[in-house]
Amino acid sequence: MAIVAGVDFGTLSVRVSIVDSVRGRLGSGVAEYPLHRRRDDPDHATQSHHDQMEALVLATGLALARAGVRGNQVEALALDTTGSSVVPVGEGLQPLDDYYLWCDHRAWREAALITKTAHERGLEAIHWSGGTYSSEWGFSKLLHWLRHNPDKRDRLVTALEHCDMVAATLCGITDPAEVPRSVCAMGHKWLWNASLGGLPPEEFLVAVDPLLAGIRDKLNGRYLTSDHLAGQLSPAWAARLGLRPGIPIPVGAFDAHWDAIGAGVRLGDIVNVIGTSTCIMAVSERTCLVPGVCGVVPGSIHPALTGIEAGLSATGDIFDAIARRAGTTVSKLSEGLDRYRAGETGLLHLTWDNGDRTVLVNPELGGVTLGWNLTHTPQDHLFAAIEGTAFHTRIILERMEEHGVSIDRVINGGGIPRKNRVLNAVYANVLNKPILVPRAEVTSLGSAIFAFLAAGTFPSIEEAQKALCPEYEVVPPDPKQAAVYAELFPLYRALYFSLGRQGSEPAALGHVLPALRRIAAEARRS
Repeated sequence: MAIVAGVDFGTLSVRVSIVDSVRGRLGSGVAEYPLHRRRDDPDHATQSHHDQMEALVLATGLALARAGVRGNQVEALALDTTGSSVVPVGEGLQPLDDYYLWCDHRAWREAALITKTAHERGLEAIHWSGGTYSSEWGFSKLLHWLRHNPDKRDRLVTALEHCDMVAATLCGITDPAEVPRSVCAMGHKWLWNASLGGLPPEEFLVAVDPLLAGIRDKLNGRYLTSDHLAGQLSPAWAARLGLRPGIPIPVGAFDAHWDAIGAGVRLGDIVNVIGTSTCIMAVSERTCLVPGVCGVVPGSIHPALTGIEAGLSATGDIFDAIARRAGTTVSKLSEGLDRYRAGETGLLHLTWDNGDRTVLVNPELGGVTLGWNLTHTPQDHLFAAIEGTAFHTRIILERMEEHGVSIDRVINGGGIPRKNRVLNAVYANVLNKPILVPRAEVTSLGSAIFAFLAAGTFPSIEEAQKALCPEYEVVPPDPKQAAVYAELFPLYRALYFSLGRQGSEPAALGHVLPALRRIAAEARRS
């Protein structure tokens, strides 16, 4: 028997769970930190490293108290974070600025330039990232910072992903050459590829912008998968957290990736981690490059397999925005949502409210809702948005299957599916597959599993999953509802590619609105 701490840094809060290898989760603590947005710039989203670490201290104390565990009983600690969330640092790895959070899209121009230069120069690594570089990823964020902070450039020592910054901080690492670099983070978001020699060559980076000269060397460190150690908990941070100094800390990873581990992902599974946004993941024994996804990286998600990531730039955020505009909450707006039937609203919502992460990889898009009439309500809009996120997910899964990713099971993880049965039913009907929903919280469970591996408690991820992962509630598709969505999906797909892809041949879309009205009328009569 062993006890470990699993840490999950989300967009708005950090969760620390104390987990026993036999009894499971003993207790958790959650502490929030602010997300800095600007009304004059909707692309701006930053967070303070100091705020996050203070929240970690608070959450750890709460978790230990609720678990009834003494800090010296904890044998290892592992952490996951949002990403790509990037912080520029100076001497001693001190932050020069706040994190560019994953949902900060200010760097869309830089991302477009990186994509253009990569294709002009035949950079092979761009194909491992789906063929398009994103404003949500590392190099674009760093270049944006360099362009807009000339007074701080000469103090830049390196830039770090959130998971690597927290691990280095907890281990007391201040030398950039000793920093743990997560293969998960650097492979999916920084064009790092072991088979291609690591990061893109210096000449490519300089061709993108001379401000990137020397950056490749500054992004040094130990590039490792999460079955390796970042280091040991330093005495200073052990004292602050109330834990024993010297306990092992493995190399970190992205929150959604370890949520997939906590949700029990195995070969043939798709895991949709659905929260403020959606991360869609699979693991494979072979490497299949998939255009438009967020990366194909050997050693990510599961260190012994190839991780494939895709997703939606907003999901829960879309639902929250609809409720906010209606002057209510998602919880209140969801009352009675279970009475809706497929296609009943006559609305079709394209979920680009925060841009498109996959398949189009275009942050300049905006949400589109078709089919409005004078009687529609905010609740109609919410149901249509749920349908829209399911349709978008189907677009992504079809793209993955077209390029060799096998999909036997679909697991809906994250915070929303455990609270919203309507969403799971809609997904089952749109995908025409059973949806598996973990019966217990999995956030930070993936971190605990990697902590147990670091402590030597379990011999493999699979053995840890067998002991710790919750069972599933199965939500089957309804044949009648699935048939309606089979008729609606081609309309969504046509709109998705016609409106979302620049330079595409205009499709004949005059049939869409009449079809929506007809399907809605038929749904109301049934």
